[in-house]
Amino acid sequence: MRRENRRKNLPNKPSPTDRIILYAGIGVAILAVIVFALFMYSKSLSDDMKEGTMNLEEIAAINNSNTQNTESASTEIGKSVEESANDLNTTNTTNQTNTTNQTNQTNTTNVTKSKNTTNSTKNNRNTVNASKSNNTANVATNAEAKPVETKKELSFQKPVEGEIVREYAQENLIYSETLKEWTTHMGIDMKADKTTVVKAAETGTVKSIKSDPRYGLTIVIEHEDHFQTVYSNLLTSEFVVEGEKVEKGQSIGTVGNTAVFEIADEPHLHFEILKDSLPVDPSIYIK
Repeated sequence: MRRENRRKNLPNKPSPTDRIILYAGIGVAILAVIVFALFMYSKSLSDDMKEGTMNLEEIAAINNSNTQNTESASTEIGKSVEESANDLNTTNTTNQTNTTNQTNQTNTTNVTKSKNTTNSTKNNRNTVNASKSNNTANVATNAEAKPVETKKELSFQKPVEGEIVREYAQENLIYSETLKEWTTHMGIDMKADKTTVVKAAETGTVKSIKSDPRYGLTIVIEHEDHFQTVYSNLLTSEFVVEGEKVEKGQSIGTVGNTAVFEIADEPHLHFEILKDSLPVDPSIYIK
């Protein structure tokens, strides 16, 4: 019983249909408020537009009054502008005339300068050509006055006419009858009788006349291109002295038998050729 009484005393819950109706009413109320607000806003805009239209009419009236004043003022301004334009045109015409005159003067000056430059260039060219001609003439004169000297190639001749009895041997050893051993031989031995005249193999200067302990009385002659000729085993050297310039084929001494290292051999001339102070094979150079 108590439970039933409690249920009767509790408030009744709204049904789903009642809820839908409630929500619909709330939505309609909100929509009505929005519509009313829009209506009021549109009315406010309409009033503002009317006020704006009146303001435009007032502005137009003001502009009409100002236009009349502007026309009178623009007439005066237009005149002054036209006068200014005329003055400006006159000034421009004057400036153009002055510019034309200056241009003509400049052109005249440039023509004058060009003529002067051309004349100067021609004069300089003539001067240069004259100088070149003079130099060419001088070179030709010098060439004619001083002919080019062709260097003569040395050509050695036999100092005496005779058979070569011992060849040059720097690498191959030759047996020496005097020393009784195999030795090198830095020249050639040419067979000749005693007192046979010895002649210079090439033009040169007598460097020395000495008594060599191995090869006896010896004459050394210096030649061009660092050549030297050596004449040993001589009997005499009475035809020349040291420092004397001798010609090719000139007599310088006589054949003897004074070489200690070759005393066992028959009378002959021991002949050597040196190039840069080093012995070379004389048979290569004798022609």
